[in-house]
Amino acid sequence: MSLRSFLEEKEIKKQTIHISEAVSPRFEVSSVMKRFDQNGPVLFFEKMKGYANKVAANVCGTRERLCVALSIEPENLYSRLVEAWKNPSKPKIAKSGSVKENIIEKPKLSKMPVLTHFKKDAAAYVTSAIVSAKSPDKTVENVSIHRLQVLDDAHFAIRLVPRHLFKLWNIAKEAGQDLDVTISIGLHPVVMLAATSSVAFGVSEYDVANALLKNKLRLIECEHVDALAPAEAEIVLEGRLSAKKEVVEGSLVDITGTYDVKRSQPVIEIVGMMHRDEYIYQALLPSGNEHKLLMGLPHEVKIWEAVANTVPKVKAVNLTRGGCGWLHAVVSIEKQKDGDAKNALTAIFGAHPSLKHAVVVDTDIDVYNMEEVEWAIATRFQANEDLIIIPNARGSTLDPSADQETGLTTKLGIDATRPLGKPKEKFEPAKIPCSKSIQKIIDKLENEIRKA
Repeated sequence: MSLRSFLEEKEIKKQTIHISEAVSPRFEVSSVMKRFDQNGPVLFFEKMKGYANKVAANVCGTRERLCVALSIEPENLYSRLVEAWKNPSKPKIAKSGSVKENIIEKPKLSKMPVLTHFKKDAAAYVTSAIVSAKSPDKTVENVSIHRLQVLDDAHFAIRLVPRHLFKLWNIAKEAGQDLDVTISIGLHPVVMLAATSSVAFGVSEYDVANALLKNKLRLIECEHVDALAPAEAEIVLEGRLSAKKEVVEGSLVDITGTYDVKRSQPVIEIVGMMHRDEYIYQALLPSGNEHKLLMGLPHEVKIWEAVANTVPKVKAVNLTRGGCGWLHAVVSIEKQKDGDAKNALTAIFGAHPSLKHAVVVDTDIDVYNMEEVEWAIATRFQANEDLIIIPNARGSTLDPSADQETGLTTKLGIDATRPLGKPKEKFEPAKIPCSKSIQKIIDKLENEIRKA
């Protein structure tokens, strides 16, 4: 399972736009990506100024595209992910793979078309790579997505959040050694999605990817470091995450669309490279829909699980685009008793501590249609009865209005469900009967408008 096989499927279904003009990786590619960010097609840049390689972008840009990659219907997305998290499967270790078509001893990062995305970015950044590493005793493996700032031809600065790779790095530091890592670019969307999984420390995200791909993932051993990489990746960089050397990393635009703060972060030295013939560089726009989906979707699943354990039925969860795919959630539930929505709000905030605002609605409201959500707030919500405010709670430092040292914020929950003690018809939108013949006319008009 590879990026190329997925791109071929998108070509057949005519869901790809080809950009034939020569463009620069500095601002020009990201300008096009930004324009087609919202529900846009896969973008394929045929010519890069100064580079021989092509660039693919917006590969994981829509929820529907991820479901197609998983070969499932959208309503089965959460359950499919949970199943793989709970039942990971070890991939096969292959002797070779297409990524080993070219093995480079002393690669130069300047040879890759790494993008500079926004005007005030500190440097060019790799934003679509998964980083894989094992603990010094080889008992724990982690695979996760990290932004990588190009420092020079042989070094990256890596942003490490205090999660699993951060733990492995600290274990290596305590042992007085650098940490071997692989940096894989150009991957099947399911491998990317698996790398964002919310699994326990000690569970390899490669095993999750293999479960999601029905045991079709193949890994290879590397030439210069003791770490694994997908055999069909477009590019694999082999590196060592320094136990001692750190630099100031950033700034770079994060998921909120604003610049993240600068921090002292560790350095990766690149010691080798493998890549396919005429490799395709995969790009991801910071703060774009692809970024929000990959980062937020696992937390939607956690919210879904938590609410399902709190109220009789949860229908849908949406970490909204306007809320940066991270800070705002809308959840629809089948309310049976007054108080269910407030219990759901408690569960939502507990499942995703970075969340700032949450809205609970009835199942007749489409959580992805913000006009419907606003209508529910306008007609079913009373602030003196249905509002929850939680001051001085742990939030996210990605929120520029939160305390940037502690992440403390004020959280707000809105119960926008119908009150059960009042007539149901008072809170339902009026409907117009529509015959099959009229529906055909409407469908025809809509098709004409789309073609215009």
